[in-house]
Amino acid sequence: MERRIVKVALDTPLDTAFDYRWIKSDEAEPIPQVGQFVLVPFGRREVVGLILAVQQASDLAEDKIRDVIAVRSQLAPLSSKWLALCYFAADYYQRPVGEVVIPCSPKNLRALKNTALDKAIKKTAKLKAPALATASVRPQLHDEQEQAVLALEADTGFSVNLLFGVTGSGKTEVYLQAAERILDRARMAGEAAQVLILVPEINLTPQLEGNIRARFPHLQLATLHSQLAEGERLLNWMAAHTGNADIVLGTRLAVLASMPDLKLIVIDEEHDPSYKQQEGLRYSARDLGIWRAHQLNIPVVLGSATPSMESWQHAATGRYRKLELTRRAASNAQLPRVSLIDMERNKAPDGLAEPLVAAIKLRLEKGEQSLLFLNRRGYAPVIHCDACGWISNCRRCTAFMVLHKPERRLRCHHCSLELRIPNACPTCGNVDLQPLGRGTQRVEETLQKMFPDARVLRIDADSTRKKGSAQEAFDSVHRGDVDILLGTQMVAKGHDFQRLTLVGAINPDTALFSQDYRAGERLFAQLMQVAGRAGRAAQSAEGNPSEVLIQTRYPAHPLYRALLAHDYAGFAQTTLEERRSAGLPPFMFQALLRAEARELPLALAFLEQARGLLDHEGIIINDPVPMTITRVAGIERAQLLVESVSRMQLQAFLKPWVADLRALKSKVRWTLEVDPVDI
Repeated sequence: MERRIVKVALDTPLDTAFDYRWIKSDEAEPIPQVGQFVLVPFGRREVVGLILAVQQASDLAEDKIRDVIAVRSQLAPLSSKWLALCYFAADYYQRPVGEVVIPCSPKNLRALKNTALDKAIKKTAKLKAPALATASVRPQLHDEQEQAVLALEADTGFSVNLLFGVTGSGKTEVYLQAAERILDRARMAGEAAQVLILVPEINLTPQLEGNIRARFPHLQLATLHSQLAEGERLLNWMAAHTGNADIVLGTRLAVLASMPDLKLIVIDEEHDPSYKQQEGLRYSARDLGIWRAHQLNIPVVLGSATPSMESWQHAATGRYRKLELTRRAASNAQLPRVSLIDMERNKAPDGLAEPLVAAIKLRLEKGEQSLLFLNRRGYAPVIHCDACGWISNCRRCTAFMVLHKPERRLRCHHCSLELRIPNACPTCGNVDLQPLGRGTQRVEETLQKMFPDARVLRIDADSTRKKGSAQEAFDSVHRGDVDILLGTQMVAKGHDFQRLTLVGAINPDTALFSQDYRAGERLFAQLMQVAGRAGRAAQSAEGNPSEVLIQTRYPAHPLYRALLAHDYAGFAQTTLEERRSAGLPPFMFQALLRAEARELPLALAFLEQARGLLDHEGIIINDPVPMTITRVAGIERAQLLVESVSRMQLQAFLKPWVADLRALKSKVRWTLEVDPVDI
């Protein structure tokens, strides 16, 4: 009787593959292959894993090996190149390979029964090219766009291209026309081809998906993100895996999709921190996308109006090729004029200074749209008592409970604890509790009072909780059903509002004094991106000047001075000089060890123990410190920062260090993040 030993990766924290015995039960049954899914026993459960190796024998005793229950042989095996990508991710981010290969596959693919998989395979087999329809008109490229497309079309091997274009410069059109030419070239050569396009957030996919379907009605498009129903996600994943999908559009997880014929990778808004996964495998989709392009010897495009400091530095040293779009794509469309409102001179008892209120009135009179950007949801960050100084602290976190007035609740945005608003101060009994500060709900209330006839719409995480509600909200803005749009960072990027001519930024100053060294970079990107929502349409003969007003108490700050001139290059140069002198990324490579325990001394003691595990020549291991928000949901948190000027040296240290950490007997829960974005 024919048998094999298969090594299977499972979604466990154990850094090992598990040996199982496969015995041929039917003469026609094929031998298992690397890259196939299998159903196996694990403890008292049955789970689905992925075969990493097939061999004749095992080092384990025969009575220690359990039998494979079933092989999912109806699905084509995942390729060796895809497995190599997963091995790299596991090795670089110091995680077991099972925590890469299993979670990145659709849940229905891992179901104990074959039902969903069999249905998806049948549907995929029946997929046909879309019925021929009239494609949308391809816009005429301006000379800078054409040069960028030609440069990408000419690439026949690996290259990293930083597409640095001002907001509204037509970066998306460069992506689409470059993709079209690369797909056409492959087909003329008789080759299969696929294109992967990544966006940082789910709410950016519908608009781009609509553009792609309109432009390429004859191509198959598959969309991958976490809000898809599991059946739809499996079907789209299968379309990518079988090569039926010509274009795959998705958020960060799509970078790990199986695509056998990949010829181009596009990473839009490459600077966005949303590309960094913050749970489990803490990977950067941007960085994995670059590695995957190198692996496959294909070009990758990083698009942004405000590139990350890492990408800008690589472009400056020639490691990346910079392609520039210095003007807007629409005829006569101009970048908006940016002005600062000095809040020391312009008092704003309701949160909106008079110059901003006057500008909104003018837009309402002209029938144009305004956007107000406030990156703080809720009604107020805290309620307090004037009599005794009590404030609404979360009892489970070192954070405030945010007032959500419409829901009549206090809510912690860290542990999700909700409480009723107290009728009186819990400390002194004072019934006159007051909100302190402003969130989007409070500004919405102010706008409705100031402009009772205006159509005001708030878009934030609270107003778009229901599935599809975010897209409905954005559609209403595009239709012109909204006069004043108020929102958080959800509205700041990627959206093409043709009627919008005014942007107001409320209270952005808090980021100027954050202990996070990336806070200034993120603030500049946010403000430049949200400013770019204004004035994207072509101007009429009489002109249609757009305007950005920023309320600040620090109008002389260098960040705002650079913003006034739309001078990202100057801001980036200054920031990089500061980073170099301070020994910060991209001139230093980092890993962050976090520890969680019921008591803070336990977490700090664990980190101190971890600090002394290995000799570390050339490695800087900083002192253990409590995290900025030390307690979340009753758990105390601390961290230990490890640094090196050499990425290779840091990786060489981390591998044995993580092995020693796993060997420690401790009740402390710990995680390691390589290339952290939040410190």
